[in-house]
Amino acid sequence: MWFLVVLLIFILVVAFKSIKVVKQAEVYIIERLGKFHKIADAGLTIIIPFFDHVRSVVSLKQQTMDIPPQGVITKDNVTITIDTVVFYQITDPAKAVYEIQSLKKGIEYLAITTIRDIVGKMDLDETFSSRDTINQRLRTILDEATDKWGCKIDRVEIKDINPPADIRDAMEKQMNAERNKRAMILQAEAERQSAITIAEGRKEAAILDAEAEKEAKIRKAAGEAAAIERVAEAKAKEVQMVYDAIKKANPDDKLVQLKSLEALEEVAKGDANKVFIPFDATSALGSLGAMKEVLTDSKKKKE
Repeated sequence: MWFLVVLLIFILVVAFKSIKVVKQAEVYIIERLGKFHKIADAGLTIIIPFFDHVRSVVSLKQQTMDIPPQGVITKDNVTITIDTVVFYQITDPAKAVYEIQSLKKGIEYLAITTIRDIVGKMDLDETFSSRDTINQRLRTILDEATDKWGCKIDRVEIKDINPPADIRDAMEKQMNAERNKRAMILQAEAERQSAITIAEGRKEAAILDAEAEKEAKIRKAAGEAAAIERVAEAKAKEVQMVYDAIKKANPDDKLVQLKSLEALEEVAKGDANKVFIPFDATSALGSLGAMKEVLTDSKKKKE
């Protein structure tokens, strides 16, 4: 009876040690008598008890490693603290177990020394503006160095760069000065552009005013010229009509002289203080005077 119980317990122990269930995205490193035997993938795996044992369980997922903040001296002798995170994935589980004592420690130490080497060749300002460059160089160097460990470095990201307090204060003052400078430059540029726009507007307005005044003068002159032309045409027609009427009446010398006197009378009504009478007109006046006396004597005799 006791023998059966012991046998049953022995069978259960052997079954427990023989049957292994490997989870998804994991592998088992199996050793036989202290020597690497095989890699057990996800699923059910049978091993020989007391001969085989699981050396290590390796995850094939992408893993992250937070590198402790490290003090780094830049090229211009400023000590800054850099906080970094590394994303890696095991591609060869056997190498990750047998080629290095501790893969995580190896990646951590390698990342620290590489960061100090890269940042030590840069100025402080360059470290802030070259994060992408630092990340890329770190990833390349770490990937090449960890390849023999069966590991692939996917990404390296610098989370934070902290300069000393005095340097940070100086940088903030410099940034404020730069912002004020840019604001003043933008304000001056806006005022200059506004002045240019106003000047151009005034110039265009003055040009338009001058053109309008010129056009008005041209039209006024054209109107006055047209009016003078019409008046001249009317005067010419009037003179022509008078001439035609006189020509049809066939006037004698006395009528002509009388009309001359009427013309002289109209001239005398002008604003001139002196009137010059032609010599020929004086003889006509004398004749008219004689005619006036004859007419006066004839009237007296009739009375």
